[in-house]
Amino acid sequence: LAGIGIGAVLGAWLRYGFALMLNPLFPTLPLGTVAANLLGGFLMGIVISNFPPYMGLPVELRLAFATGFLGGLTTFSTFDAESVTLWMRGQWGWALAHTGVHLLGGIGFCLAGIGLGRLLTRH
Repeated sequence: LAGIGIGAVLGAWLRYGFALMLNPLFPTLPLGTVAANLLGGFLMGIVISNFPPYMGLPVELRLAFATGFLGGLTTFSTFDAESVTLWMRGQWGWALAHTGVHLLGGIGFCLAGIGLGRLLTRH
């Protein structure tokens, strides 16, 4: 459990760092959350591809990374709040774009991670 907790703290810190660095670049669309969720989806794709170097790790380290770090890095609640805030401000186009980038982008990045994991496994 300690490994999961440490991983969650590290993932949350990285997400916060993304927000500090990226959100000021384009204030209408919170890019920090987008970056965190897309990166998390990509890394989870590698994890679920049964990537041998990852699968060779002890279960405690795998849980610390997937459940802890990636769970702390990615955030559904912040994505929800940002989408609703944009909608309530009357920025419907941005709200829909924000939602689409997270949902379709997250799935796309997860599939890309699976593809990379499988590609690296073959070599």
